[in-house]
Amino acid sequence: MSSPTTHAPVTLDRLTFTWPDGSTALDHLTGSFGTGRTGLVGRNGSGKSTLLRLIAGELEPTSGTAHATGDVAYLPQRLTLDVERRVAELLGVADQLDAVRAITAGDVDPAHFDAVGDDWDIEARAEASLAEAGLDPSFLDRRVGELSGGEAVLVATAGIRLRRAPITLLDEPTNNLDRDARAKLAAMIRSWKGTLIVVSHDVALLELMDDTAELYAHTLSVFGGPYSEWRAWLDAEQGAAKQAEVSAARALRKEKRQRIEAETKLAHRARTARKAEIEKRVPKIVAHGRKMAAEVSAGRLRVEVGEKEEAARAALDQAGRRIRDDDSMKIELPDPQVSRSRRIATVGDGERSWVIQGPERVALIGRNGAGKTTLLQRLVESAAAAVHNSGEMDRIGRERAGSGESRPDLLSYEPRTWAHSHTERVGYLPQRIDGLDESRSVIENVAEAAPQVPEKELRNRLARFLIRGGTADRPVAGLSGGERFRVALARVLLADPAPHLVVLDEPTNNLDLDTVGQLVETLRAYRGAVLVVSHDDAFLKRLDLDLTLEIDAEGVLSEVD
Repeated sequence: MSSPTTHAPVTLDRLTFTWPDGSTALDHLTGSFGTGRTGLVGRNGSGKSTLLRLIAGELEPTSGTAHATGDVAYLPQRLTLDVERRVAELLGVADQLDAVRAITAGDVDPAHFDAVGDDWDIEARAEASLAEAGLDPSFLDRRVGELSGGEAVLVATAGIRLRRAPITLLDEPTNNLDRDARAKLAAMIRSWKGTLIVVSHDVALLELMDDTAELYAHTLSVFGGPYSEWRAWLDAEQGAAKQAEVSAARALRKEKRQRIEAETKLAHRARTARKAEIEKRVPKIVAHGRKMAAEVSAGRLRVEVGEKEEAARAALDQAGRRIRDDDSMKIELPDPQVSRSRRIATVGDGERSWVIQGPERVALIGRNGAGKTTLLQRLVESAAAAVHNSGEMDRIGRERAGSGESRPDLLSYEPRTWAHSHTERVGYLPQRIDGLDESRSVIENVAEAAPQVPEKELRNRLARFLIRGGTADRPVAGLSGGERFRVALARVLLADPAPHLVVLDEPTNNLDLDTVGQLVETLRAYRGAVLVVSHDDAFLKRLDLDLTLEIDAEGVLSEVD
């Protein structure tokens, strides 16, 4: 565990933060962040984003301090963007840029010179920053509304670099970025100067870090190395802790056994002595002397074996405290009874089509704006339409799959690309968790998808999603982001009857790495089909995909090896 260092760029001293409702986000947190790149990890709700906001000065500590030795630049998890602003404003150079241009045009107002300061090369540096982020320098005078979400994040990050703040905080910077944007951000991160602290669940990004810090149980620990090395160390440490607990338990059992044996031996001696005294086989004074000596010896023995047992018990407690007892989702999913030969869905363009068959795992990838989410929505819409007219929809789907022709009048969202479900049992988890009724409770939202399941059984199933006790009765509006995701996932996976096809749009956004791992195991165990959109290559690799389809800007689908 790290401790505050006077020379560290960021130091935390007994930092505590409590929300207005009384819940504690951070409790007497002590530690430090050094120069270089640090990846900050931890479970959802551990306080990572709150810690960044405290370091940035956006929040005031309840007690303790968060001290930064220099200017702090902060990129929040969600950018609040005014679409009418110029890109130069998002970069943070609009005032200097306008002043330089005004002076160049002949305006000698002193206010312009004050605005410029020493930044006479600001336009060249701004254009270079855009180019470094993989963006066209001409973006400087465009409106923010003309950028994609990923481009806006890249511009904001380039602006932070341009500002040259000695300390930079980035909160989940790769959320919603496509592969190209992630690669451009990674290139910027590799050459970052000064102190950089990045909260992320993106394993590829975390591998670029010099250090890995973890927030766990209100404790900050810093490991010297990237995520994979830290993870290997943690797994080894936990393995050793579990082995130590087994050994300590074995030692305690041994000491208990020896104490019992000692007590038995002492009791036997006492009985023998009493019998000898009664039978007067030895003189009374000798018997009394022996009794006193035996009691002293017995007392020493009891103290000795008692201390050994207590030491063994303390060793067991200490070993047990090293072991993490984290809650994790342990989900037993209903069997949707999907045979390997069953046609589940078909997607295609004007040239080719692909059939999702049986319990296959399929990924849909492509740049932001290519139409991935729209394709998923059309697939889900076709399933809903199939409920009302299953025979006609299935006939159309068979015709389209066989001919490769699209039907723009029915299901296509572009002239070339279309999707059709061959089952009405489709569970859909959208990118924005907006399908829940905010005013209703968790149990009411989930029960709507499983009306035949008794409430007691539904609560038992929700507990496997870590939704327990009073949480199940809380309105959805009062849940945290991680809780909302688990409720939405439970609504999809616990539906009765079980879905034949589960459709997920960027499911790993804002999830901690442990929860991503649990989601992987859940999807791998599911006996229905899965179609997922994701830019997270590490997540997709772990799903053991049967098929990966890529959609380009023209709506053309292609199979990726």
